[in-house]
Amino acid sequence: MTAQYPLHSHIVLLSNLTQLSPLLYLTGFPGLETVEHWIFIFFFLMYLVAISGNCFILIIVKTNPRLHTPMYYLLSFLAFTDLGLSVSTLPTTMGIFWFKSHGIYFGACQIQMFCIHSFSFMESSVLLVMSFDRFVAICYPLRYSVIITGQRVVRVGLIVILRGPVALIPIVSLLKTFPYCGSRVLSHSFCLHQEVIHLACTDTTFNNLYGLSLVVFTVMLDLVLIALSYGVILHTVARMTSKEERLRAFQTCTSHLCAVLVFFVPMMGLSLVHRFGKNAPPAVHLLMANVYLFVPPMLNPIIYSIKTKEIRRVISKLLG
Repeated sequence: MTAQYPLHSHIVLLSNLTQLSPLLYLTGFPGLETVEHWIFIFFFLMYLVAISGNCFILIIVKTNPRLHTPMYYLLSFLAFTDLGLSVSTLPTTMGIFWFKSHGIYFGACQIQMFCIHSFSFMESSVLLVMSFDRFVAICYPLRYSVIITGQRVVRVGLIVILRGPVALIPIVSLLKTFPYCGSRVLSHSFCLHQEVIHLACTDTTFNNLYGLSLVVFTVMLDLVLIALSYGVILHTVARMTSKEERLRAFQTCTSHLCAVLVFFVPMMGLSLVHRFGKNAPPAVHLLMANVYLFVPPMLNPIIYSIKTKEIRRVISKLLG
């Protein structure tokens, strides 16, 4: 059966428009065009869970004075970044799978990639701050209320929010100055810097090195510091004499550790596929990118709703 919107015709059309309009072409799942409305339902449910779940977390923390503590402020930051990540990919993904709208203007593509990468860096930073919070709570419990205060958390949160976007401005802005040739086809339903940069018909060494340095000194550094924090936490927990104390300490870290794994494992997988899996099937790239961007925002509210006692208590009151 011939697909209703064959990929080749779209590529030819956009190639003809290359000189007239700065359009890029986003793709869904090649070969599955006839069932994209079913794929839309699946993605719509993921978006529904992610957006409603993170809004629910934000509302609960906002409306319950008992949750106005540093730990829940950090959880609010995490919910905010997950919400931003979901909203960043929503327009183009839903446009492709429901309205068959594959074209995107270059300026809109720049805005989308800026938002996606900004919220990704924000989430990495929030997870790092949360690991420090757990580190102080377990290793220095008597000094926790002195070291971790609401005011300090808010200040750090502002730094976290600004760090990624400010660092991204140079490389995202430079993309507009490059000449582009060829079909201008991207392999995802959203714009990523590492894909758009490959379409440029000029030397992009600066962008490549800057982008790599940015990843190393933000995401990779965050991951290393998180690992070091948990190394010290595990050492402290192992020295506890009481089994109940050890179990309680592990339980306070469970939800955060799950969030770290859910975020960093797909991110590392996507990075490896882009750099070393150029001969991998397109389905592998699509799968890794979609898992990286869609799964953490969907799972984090579920994880914290199940693992956090205060949130479970609020949910029980609402349902009861």
